[in-house]
Amino acid sequence: MEVEAMAELTWNNNQTTVLMGLSILVAIILFRLVMKRVTNNTGGVKGRRNPKPPMVGGGWPLIRHLPLFGGPEPPHLKLSALADKYGPIFSIQLGTHSAVVINNWEAAKQCFTTHDIAVFPRPKLLSGKLMGYNYAMFIFSPYYNSYWRKMRKITTLDLLSNRRLKLLRQVRESEVNRAIKELYQLGGRVEMKQWFGDLIMNLVLLIVGGKRYFGAGAMVEEEEAQRCQKAMEESLRLLGMYVLGDAIPYLGWLDVGGHVKAMKRTFKVLDGMLTQWLEEHKKNRAGKNNGDFMDVMLSVLEETDNDILHGFHRDTVIKATCLTMVLGASETSIVAVVWALSLLLNNRDTLRKVQEELDTHIGRDAKLQESDMEKLVYLEAVVKEAMRLFGAGSLISREAAEDIDVDGFHIKKGTWLFINLWKIHRDERVWDEPLKFKPERFLTTHKNFDVKGGQQFELIPFGGGRRICPGLWFGLQLVEFVLGGLLHAFDIWTPEDAAVDMTGTIGMTNMKATPLEVFIKPRLSPMLYESTSPY
Repeated sequence: MEVEAMAELTWNNNQTTVLMGLSILVAIILFRLVMKRVTNNTGGVKGRRNPKPPMVGGGWPLIRHLPLFGGPEPPHLKLSALADKYGPIFSIQLGTHSAVVINNWEAAKQCFTTHDIAVFPRPKLLSGKLMGYNYAMFIFSPYYNSYWRKMRKITTLDLLSNRRLKLLRQVRESEVNRAIKELYQLGGRVEMKQWFGDLIMNLVLLIVGGKRYFGAGAMVEEEEAQRCQKAMEESLRLLGMYVLGDAIPYLGWLDVGGHVKAMKRTFKVLDGMLTQWLEEHKKNRAGKNNGDFMDVMLSVLEETDNDILHGFHRDTVIKATCLTMVLGASETSIVAVVWALSLLLNNRDTLRKVQEELDTHIGRDAKLQESDMEKLVYLEAVVKEAMRLFGAGSLISREAAEDIDVDGFHIKKGTWLFINLWKIHRDERVWDEPLKFKPERFLTTHKNFDVKGGQQFELIPFGGGRRICPGLWFGLQLVEFVLGGLLHAFDIWTPEDAAVDMTGTIGMTNMKATPLEVFIKPRLSPMLYESTSPY
């Protein structure tokens, strides 16, 4: 009896203890849930009450808003439309990843100044791994470390510095004159995207690898040139793509659409080209710097500590950095000059003013030289306005390395960031009639605006902060000189004077989707087309 009573008492005590424990546990869980909700709604940083950016409604099961980055409409246009509904800063969900889209210059400025280190990383996408030598291409490097700083320094000082650009001036002038001579001989109806592409690609390949791939004087077989050009174009399309494995890593093996397979196939072609270059440079160099960028890389990395290379083989670093220069310097310049000519053909009065300026300062009895460019202020304004409306890159992607507050909103560590340049450059608070092509604005109301990303964040076609495009000076000079040389040498018009289609593509760069076919007619003395010499 006493034993039974004791057992009953023990059970009651144990039951009471368990119930009390469960009650405390439930209370703790409820408290944490409440605090988490409060934190999510207020930002939870040192008492600040900053909300999270509003979340876009809808979304597909599992992948959520990933279709925003698919076709056929480019993602920057879809995101711009959402900004009109949800405001300049909003959230989306890409599979397992939270993302915030920034559509105003004030928030972009904070990202590139106050939070520059915090938003330095890029998302670790499959494209950067499979096509960027496992992120050895420093433009895809997710970390702000000694490797990124070293590669950035090499490219800035040894390829893209003002001193280096001056040394390469004659190369640029000769290549532009060579291309204009070929265009003169071709005559009639031509496709300008191809012409711009061959010219600029030749120039960049000569500077980086010492080879000309296209047209007269090509140093490779036509079949090889076409194969490499196709691989470069395909790589830029794939490098701007978000695949299922990026949004939901554990489903990456499905490879929906075959994009991962295409990345591997395209990379194999490009790596084969770069490996051949490297072997030839090692064989012919004999310890000397022959002048192109691959030779510079071989010399510099001989004296580089292995620790700085972060486990990458020297050959891998050389190939990755040279590929960065080829893709970055060529495609952005091609995109910019194609859009600039397209805009001019749709605005004939502006085209006429550019040619009048060329006739005034250069005349029709001399060739355009790079030293003449500082006189052509209207042409410079045209290029600025073209980059505002149709910059080579429309979205900048980053990742928050820590919790930050941007323009009144709280953004958690690990969140992907997309800065929508397309929307920023059409801000009606900044630009009068923002959808119109008005180069004159850069001679009047916006005279002091530049495109270098350091002062006015209302105009940042090359990005901003530490990751700003290192080739911006090279790109600006090249686009202005190529466009100026073409318009000085030829009168240009479209078949039947039709308007140019201004549809863009999906990819790493915002290339014009359709061909750019025009008629050309020489406007200079025939003797000026005969020689490729700039003098």
